Amino acid sequence: MRILFIITERFNYRVFYVTKQPMDLKIPSSVTLFIPCLMDSLYPQAAQDLVVLLRKCGFRVEYPKGQTCCGQPAFNQGYFEVARKLARRFLGIFESAECLVCPSGSCTAMVRKHYPELLAAEPVWLEKAQAVGGRLYEASQFLSLFVPASRIKASFPGKVTYHDSCHSFRSLGIYQEPRALLAQVKGLELVEMADSTVCCGFGGLFSRRFPEVSRAITGEKVKQIL
Repeated sequence: MRILFIITERFNYRVFYVTKQPMDLKIPSSVTLFIPCLMDSLYPQAAQDLVVLLRKCGFRVEYPKGQTCCGQPAFNQGYFEVARKLARRFLGIFESAECLVCPSGSCTAMVRKHYPELLAAEPVWLEKAQAVGGRLYEASQFLSLFVPASRIKASFPGKVTYHDSCHSFRSLGIYQEPRALLAQVKGLELVEMADSTVCCGFGGLFSRRFPEVSRAITGEKVKQIL
């Protein structure tokens, strides 16, 4: 059976457009976490570790239990009205947060970049989207901006490499931030892979709809890692 998706709206997907967030460097006293669906379902320990790290760095951490998907999967599939409903829900939950941190470049980019596009015809919601997006940081970006290097007392005796995810690099312009954090880890040696900014093959729903292409891309990425 083949399912035909009919897209009734057209968006301007600027693949290599990098949006830089205006940075207010006033250190927040409270941090509100937005944990993406994938991490919540498959990697909850990573989310819990982020909470521990933020608390050790002196931040009060809050986690609104009503949070759910940011709407990115629906948006990517062309279900824009569903994505709008999820965007409004997200903004209603997080609009009072002093500062938001999300350990996902793609979900952060969805809120910062695509919420204003989705809600452009709704002035009240557009204003909320712009305000919330201005207070939302990807995790490595937040840590590199607001946590002094002296507070990061981590160690790892070995070599690592780093993959720049597509949305973090292309949509958010994040590149130096994670490397600066890794440089603070005692004993760690960062070995840059070739083509670190090339796609890993996941791409959210892309890997489900085009598994053979996805596996081929992933295979090339694994070769670079090894």
